[in-house]
Amino acid sequence: MGIKSFQGIRKTVKKEFEAPILVADYMTTKLVTFRPDQSILEVMEKFAKHHISGGPVLDDNGFLVGIISEADCMKQISESRYFNQPILEKNVENFMTKNVETIPDDISIFDAAGIFAQHNRRRLPVMRNGILVGQISRKDIVIAALKLSGHNWK
Repeated sequence: MGIKSFQGIRKTVKKEFEAPILVADYMTTKLVTFRPDQSILEVMEKFAKHHISGGPVLDDNGFLVGIISEADCMKQISESRYFNQPILEKNVENFMTKNVETIPDDISIFDAAGIFAQHNRRRLPVMRNGILVGQISRKDIVIAALKLSGHNWK
């Protein structure tokens, strides 16, 4: 005689995966920031100390006014050698990128990947209501994609 099941007919349950896919879920929020009046030498020291290659430049009120990167520092190093001047004399304001591309914190990482593909940037400041709330890098997007690689999105 066979074994009978007393559990009855089971309902098939479709598991829905709710993975975080917004920029806000993957952005860095503890930022190393810079001021327009800071010297390029100070910036390079912070880059080395914190193992970063760039960061946002904020005014005295905390508003984003630019972004400074290692590439910007390379311009200063090159010019100081050419004109035989010390690196100390120039400040961030002279070398930072002032027209900064930003992204909102509520877009998907897929949209952010498209922005990175269109623009040759390594990092983008993340804004919410005109206020800097974080920064996302290409590496952050790659890590997010790896976490989501086993899932289909509609």
